[in-house]
Amino acid sequence: MTMRTSLLSGTTAEAGGALRALPAEQLPVLAAEIREFLVEKVCASGGHLGPNLGMVELTLALHRVFESPRDALVFDIGHQAYVHKLLTGRREAFDSLRQAGGMTGYPSRSESVHDLVENSHASTALSYADGLAKARQLAGESDRAVVAVIGDGAMTGGLAWEALNNLGAAKDRPVIIVLNDNGRSYAPTTGALAEHLNVLKAGGAEACRNLFTDLGFTYFGPVDGHHTGEIDQVLRRARALSRPAVVHVMTVKGKGYRPAETDEADCLHAVGTVDPATGRPIPARTAEAPSWTSVFGQELCRIAAAHPEVVAITASMLSPTGLLPMQQTFPERVFDVGIAEQHAVTSAAGLAMGGYHPVVAIYATFLNRAFDQVLMDVALHQLPVTFVLDRAGITGPDGPSHHGMWDLAVLSTIPGLRIAAPRDATRLREMLREATTVQGGPTVLRLPKATVGSDIEALTRMDGLDILHRTHRGPLDVLLVPTGPLAAAALDAAVLLEEQGLGVTVADPGWVLPVNPALPALAARHRVTVTVEDGLRTGGFGTALAQACTDTAVAAPVISCGLPTAFIPHAPRTHLLTQAGLDGTGLFTAAMAHLRPDPTEHAPAPTPRSAR
Repeated sequence: MTMRTSLLSGTTAEAGGALRALPAEQLPVLAAEIREFLVEKVCASGGHLGPNLGMVELTLALHRVFESPRDALVFDIGHQAYVHKLLTGRREAFDSLRQAGGMTGYPSRSESVHDLVENSHASTALSYADGLAKARQLAGESDRAVVAVIGDGAMTGGLAWEALNNLGAAKDRPVIIVLNDNGRSYAPTTGALAEHLNVLKAGGAEACRNLFTDLGFTYFGPVDGHHTGEIDQVLRRARALSRPAVVHVMTVKGKGYRPAETDEADCLHAVGTVDPATGRPIPARTAEAPSWTSVFGQELCRIAAAHPEVVAITASMLSPTGLLPMQQTFPERVFDVGIAEQHAVTSAAGLAMGGYHPVVAIYATFLNRAFDQVLMDVALHQLPVTFVLDRAGITGPDGPSHHGMWDLAVLSTIPGLRIAAPRDATRLREMLREATTVQGGPTVLRLPKATVGSDIEALTRMDGLDILHRTHRGPLDVLLVPTGPLAAAALDAAVLLEEQGLGVTVADPGWVLPVNPALPALAARHRVTVTVEDGLRTGGFGTALAQACTDTAVAAPVISCGLPTAFIPHAPRTHLLTQAGLDGTGLFTAAMAHLRPDPTEHAPAPTPRSAR
């Protein structure tokens, strides 16, 4: 029986005790077995591979020195917590990693008492640790350690520095910050902090000027993050100090797995189902369509070639948001500001004031962090900034903190902001070109995490609305108004409704907010209007159209089909959309449930005035 099966298959308490009792000379063997396990399981299911391969020895040391959950281990972002999950009794659950109803890809409070923080947005761990340390002090529990594990990439976020400002000044509240420095988040970490960490790692006279000691921390490091014994010793010293400390640990992202170590893009940061021998995706039987992200990136590069005023900004996600082609072609016009969404937005405002048109490419869920900047720094000044929100709507296996489902409801409140939801690749290209020419205020494009389907051509364009389907004869019963790629589901529903003898129109507004004035007029000609959006059904596009109909005295009801106000768990995107009623059958059911008998149906024809 290997150590992997004997030590990691028991209860959490048994595993913790066995790990602490394991002789130091056996730790490298255990680390190798854990890496073998991670490669096997993550390559089979998909997930965050590179970050976790780099965390093996560090996580072993954390669990040998500290006794979770009595001692608090707070993992920033959490995608590097797979080893932590393995050491806390969840070995068997890895077969269901990121599957519907299975183990999440991030820490989860519902899974284990060892998981404290499940929000996978970066730079939060130090603030959580600050609050936990205050709680320990108030409760008189000075023997319970608080440890925050944060990467050098996440340290570029402003929230982390707000927390450092508080932690360093609280000499009587000992928090241990473990700085996991692998030199990158997705791509290599940039900026002055990265340069300073490199100085500290290099040593010499320049390393005497230490930012962390200047802020009031005791600094340990740099420490070899793949030598469990060395990390173990330093962590024990930091705990014994009973004061704020930074343990600077150097690790290698993708450690021990050659395909990850040699992957220049992001060290196999996140993978789908891949061949464990090569780290490459298993070839599909049929050619896969391009992603929305790649279509955007290629088109932006073409736009930039023709318009030198177009620049781009990313918050440490150059490749995931599609900006890599433009960065490779026009490197001086693409700015990676680190994990700093608030700064990214206000910096874009400054660029716009300087005569440029910034395109801020960011995950939809992460723009939540910069709402005030979009509102007050961009929109208030009517600045021409385009926000391209990748992974808008349901994302799938990453779970509640990554679903980009809040943007329509939140951004709909911003005056002068225009929001587009392209239904296919052609409309994406058209709308992106249009957005980058707008001068009087900000624009937004929403892109899902999915492959692009076939183009859906309009039958005609009417007052800025694309009419995708129209029953040729009979009454107009149902108006379906989809947003973005949900147009395909609306067309499926139209077929089902027509089979019931109903007259159906499908109209795609393209630019969904503010509401096109032609939409209430079109709604007035139908018995019921059904809006379709993969955002919150309350406060989003449907709510805005209903209000517009009320304002224009349109009596026909507007039914909003969208996502519930809830934290939706992880599962395949199509599964979650179907569950929310956002497929053809669901939309058909919603429309049928709200149709009322037409009071004029079967009524005698009115007598002509001339016959009276």
